[in-house]
Amino acid sequence: MQSINIPSYCKPSEYRVSELPRPEITDSTDVLIKVHAASVNPIDVKKADGVLKLALKDPFPYQIGYDCAGTVAEIGSGVTRFQVGDEVYVRLPESHRGAWSEYAKCPEEFIALKPPSLSFEDAAAIPLAAATALQALRKYNGDLTGKTVFVPAGLGGTGLYACQLAKHVFHAGKVITTVSTSKIPKVEELLGKGTVDQTIDYKTTEPKDAIPHGSVDFLFDTVGLAMEYLCLMRPKTSRIVSISTLPSGDTLQESSLMRLPHRPTLSFPYKVGLNLLDTTRRLRACRYGVEYSYMFLEPSGADLDLLRGYVEQGQLKTVVGTAANMWEVEAVQRACQVVYSNQGGLGKVVIRITRSDESGQN
Repeated sequence: MQSINIPSYCKPSEYRVSELPRPEITDSTDVLIKVHAASVNPIDVKKADGVLKLALKDPFPYQIGYDCAGTVAEIGSGVTRFQVGDEVYVRLPESHRGAWSEYAKCPEEFIALKPPSLSFEDAAAIPLAAATALQALRKYNGDLTGKTVFVPAGLGGTGLYACQLAKHVFHAGKVITTVSTSKIPKVEELLGKGTVDQTIDYKTTEPKDAIPHGSVDFLFDTVGLAMEYLCLMRPKTSRIVSISTLPSGDTLQESSLMRLPHRPTLSFPYKVGLNLLDTTRRLRACRYGVEYSYMFLEPSGADLDLLRGYVEQGQLKTVVGTAANMWEVEAVQRACQVVYSNQGGLGKVVIRITRSDESGQN
């Protein structure tokens, strides 16, 4: 099968497409998916560049990608929830990473039926980012109904889902986000009228000047500025969940990224160093009466089932900003570079794996 992969850790400019063995069913719960589309997340390009190489030794060629949507091509003898031909979407676990390929294999527990109203491209844009936003919002201690939620970068890959879920599923009273000047008109257009209550142009306005201090109940830190926004948080009851600072060593060790057959273990100095940095952030937050934590996504087919329902009920929309074809390598490299640099992107980047004239084939 054709696969986007790398022979060593590198930046997007060195990604390649080459022939790799097609995955085979080896477990009774395995599902083989013919991938039609896959999406690009920051973790995809950062991990391919070796951001976790001190913690986790990856084999090469390294297959990239966690998110995909496609059709079931083959199932193991114990699979009960899916049949060949079903349209599905998934966030692959670390042990089965490689969504940017013609085929992907995954245990059925992580897979869900694709929202029927969405194309494969739109569906592929959902799993990692939307499930991360969903799991983060759940971490608030209590009910978010009527509360104030701040999601920086509301038109970024994860922020766009967090804004919608906060308003339409968790019923936040006020949703605040930040975007650049040119994207201000896009917020209502892409996320829907009434989804975001306050949009701040971070190019011209400092969020700390535009948001009353002590008024934010929940901050979903998508840009790594959690500590800078502590003054905005409501003392004693507020919560910050970050996906963009650094995890503690304990959190990383227990994360889904480390659940591999050989059970990798962080070195003691690396783990202690991360723990010290995380403890510093927690103590700083504590001085403001704020609970802070870093979060890794837990892949979950059950959460994807929930998200499918939100899509079909009109509570959640996808935003695909760029779509590139796998067989046009330079276009893929350019699209992935936008995600890697975290500059200029709008919505999710999607890679078409299957040509339109092949989309009906298994």
